[in-house]
Amino acid sequence: MEWMALASTLVGGAIATISAGYLDRRRWKRDRTDQQTEARRVLYGTYLANLSQARLVFSRLVRDTEASNVERRKAAWDAFDACSGLRYQMTISAPKTVVEPAEDVYRKLRDLRNAVADGLLLEDADYAERRIRYDIALGALRAAMRDDLAADA
Repeated sequence: MEWMALASTLVGGAIATISAGYLDRRRWKRDRTDQQTEARRVLYGTYLANLSQARLVFSRLVRDTEASNVERRKAAWDAFDACSGLRYQMTISAPKTVVEPAEDVYRKLRDLRNAVADGLLLEDADYAERRIRYDIALGALRAAMRDDLAADA
């Protein structure tokens, strides 16, 4: 009968060890997922803020009829610089469902930057068209980010 008690103790210990390992693994996976989600949330917010800042500078430039071409070009390029580094972070940190709209927004804002740097003004019909294309792409990006972060869940 002694061996039954020993076997029961060993089986109970094995079950407890396996259960603890399983629960630790699940907790680790959950924590890792939470950390990844938070990192993407910060990245998305920073990317959107930089896009917004660049767009704001472009908005000011198209209204500024006094700026020289050199000043306009430098201001447009400087405002857009911060978006480039984050673009690459997006390509390695975000899922494809977010990367594609992020790339689309980046290209549309880059096109707007180029036009503003070349002297595009508020009165030009091309400005409104470029702005609308950018705004539509930005809306799609925000929706993809919200879906990825399960913001509506």
